[in-house]
Amino acid sequence: MRRILGIAAMTAALLAPAVAVPAQAPAQAGVAGVQRVEWLSDRRVALWVFSPAMNMPIQVQMLLARDWNAAPDAKFPMLLMLDGLRATEDESGWTKDADAEVFYADKNVNVVLPVGGVASFYTDWLEPSNGVHYQWETFLTEELPAVLERDWRTTDVRGVQGLSMGGTAAMNLAARNPGLMRYAASYSGLLTTTTLGMPQAIDFAVRDGGGFDSAAMWGPPGGPEWEAHDPYLLADKLKGVSMYVSSGSGLAGAEDPTSPVPLLSGNWAGTGLEILARLSTENFVTKLEKLAIPVTANYRPSGIHSWPYWDFEMRQSWTQAASALGTEPGAPNCGLGGAIASVAQAVGWLGTCVTAEYPAAHGVVQDFQHGRVFHSAATGTHAVGGRIGGTYTGVGAAYSPLGLPLEGERGLPDGRGRMQSFEGGAIYWTPQTGAQVVRGAIFEEWAKQGYEGGPAGYPVAAEARTPSRDGVVQSFEHGPMFYSAATGAHRVQGFILDKYAAMGFENSPLGFPVAGEAPLKDLGRYSRFEGGNIYWSPLSGAWAVRNGQIADAWGAQGFENGRLGYPVSDEFTVPGGIQQNFQTGFIVVKDGKSEVHGV
Repeated sequence: MRRILGIAAMTAALLAPAVAVPAQAPAQAGVAGVQRVEWLSDRRVALWVFSPAMNMPIQVQMLLARDWNAAPDAKFPMLLMLDGLRATEDESGWTKDADAEVFYADKNVNVVLPVGGVASFYTDWLEPSNGVHYQWETFLTEELPAVLERDWRTTDVRGVQGLSMGGTAAMNLAARNPGLMRYAASYSGLLTTTTLGMPQAIDFAVRDGGGFDSAAMWGPPGGPEWEAHDPYLLADKLKGVSMYVSSGSGLAGAEDPTSPVPLLSGNWAGTGLEILARLSTENFVTKLEKLAIPVTANYRPSGIHSWPYWDFEMRQSWTQAASALGTEPGAPNCGLGGAIASVAQAVGWLGTCVTAEYPAAHGVVQDFQHGRVFHSAATGTHAVGGRIGGTYTGVGAAYSPLGLPLEGERGLPDGRGRMQSFEGGAIYWTPQTGAQVVRGAIFEEWAKQGYEGGPAGYPVAAEARTPSRDGVVQSFEHGPMFYSAATGAHRVQGFILDKYAAMGFENSPLGFPVAGEAPLKDLGRYSRFEGGNIYWSPLSGAWAVRNGQIADAWGAQGFENGRLGYPVSDEFTVPGGIQQNFQTGFIVVKDGKSEVHGV
């Protein structure tokens, strides 16, 4: 069912979140703040946070706490998870190569996953290298926490854990910023950075991983910055921090590719790196023991430098992390019953429940590992998940103008997209366009044109207010649709759209469109607006003819069918009046009188 709001119910208001969605402080130039938000699921969100220190936006993904939706006024501790040397720019390895998203689904902590930072050691570099000037420590310890506490329901109770490069950084961030972290964990980290040969190994790693020069990071080996970033030398600064460290032995384990040499893995680099991590971790632990500083150390009898082992350590260390962060290690018994139980059991992709039922607008909802199930007597019981579920949560879910779901998600006839209907509109998704809400007058006009199979194609952005006039606009694959109460909803496309954009859209003298594009002779096209029309033909291009005497005089000649043909310029001032040129002549208005000149 594709539900369309009637004209009487139309509103030009944006989808205004009512609960569960953080109130964003406006991004300010030169100040750390969220510039962009993309909801990837109902409890996984990507934030682009501007870093003044690096003068650029940094993507940070969050796995929101279990009770994020169920307790919209609650705040949660933060667990920062750092990636390895070859961190990518699209997604953290903790969700790409490990199963952090599912593991933390029933945990009451905001998991924070910085994206990117290849070969950075998440530190402040002394100088730029390879075109980048990293300032990760400043971002992670000063800029990001303030943003998350202000806007994303995160407390000042924090922990940090990481693998390899991220393990080194976890201990450095905790030691170099006393009081910042209550918990720190290193899985296969290099925890002695100044011992014999280690600076050279780190230099090789940053060159191999990202083409960087370690001298730009901490200066020449033996310098003060190397010592200032050595967890071994900073061990006394970690007193009071709950610590967990681990490493494998370098011997092949069950997860490793085999080799012709018994007990050794075919991944030679992984073997060598893990042996190095093991030695440095043992030295670090020995130093802590001499200082009588507690640490949980797990030396595994096998395992190389690879994700299956780090995923395992993430799980093994959670009980200690939860204790340090002041949250329970497991989920309460959520239970299943009634109409929600029957849908949850039928929809296999939901996984297990993570909350009990709780109120949602005029119904109830229950959260699961991979989505949510909503129920009301009026709308029935329906699951919402994935990117559609993320967009739904991002606009306020059942408390938004969308209301409750009317059906489950389903595929569309073109085999490309998916959609789900709600009381106040629908959400459409494709891999290329993302998940977008369509509603109100724009939805009604889009439906008349054939939905995604019509000339507009799929929506590619959310509805947004027009900045200076009372209306909204929504972009589709083949042109945006504008709406105002006075003009209705109409699409503008192609060369006419280019001209409309050049003139300033609805802020121009043309105002809002009042009709869709229509054909004319000689393959021409035109669109009508409040203040005039835009005409286009292959020979003349696209030009606006504004309402007034020039338009009246041209109309008296038969418009484009008359002796003047199509316009070839906009109107412009001349001494004593205005003029507009056409294919075979021009019109001048002086002293309130129109003059038509043919050629």
